Amino acid sequence: MNRRGFLGTAAAGLAGLAGSRAAYAATDADYVTVRRTEAEWRAMLTDDEYAVLRNEDTERAYTSPLNDEKREGTFHCKGCDLPLYPSNTKYDSGTGWPSFWAPLDGDPVRTKRDFVLLIPRTEVHCRRCGGHLGHIFNDGPQPTGERHCLNGLALTFEPASA
Repeated sequence: MNRRGFLGTAAAGLAGLAGSRAAYAATDADYVTVRRTEAEWRAMLTDDEYAVLRNEDTERAYTSPLNDEKREGTFHCKGCDLPLYPSNTKYDSGTGWPSFWAPLDGDPVRTKRDFVLLIPRTEVHCRRCGGHLGHIFNDGPQPTGERHCLNGLALTFEPASA
């Protein structure tokens, strides 16, 4: 294959991935019940929180204080305060992001395929507001074998009552 053929094939592949990403975004309406305008989101979130929750950005590793949070309690969605992950499923994955092996019961998160890096990954989103939380990988501890690798900027922590 010559250079022009390779570039044409690569461009077509990227266009296809962009199209498939839009198809996933179209399904968001199936579960999102908390809706806000862009102005409302921007008013309630910092620029970095907005970039993560609304634009599917990723915070820098080891920058979130929640990565070191060890108390008993519950991690909530920063966008809508939905309880998402119990502290007893949090573990130190060594990746620099808060990591969990399972969310709370009751299906508080939704997933979709992510092709941004050209390698399929599984994104995890809040069920109620659709906020981007992070990604799920299959290299976590038992019993699930999953690592829900989350952005601390997408979460709040509520300690268990004393």
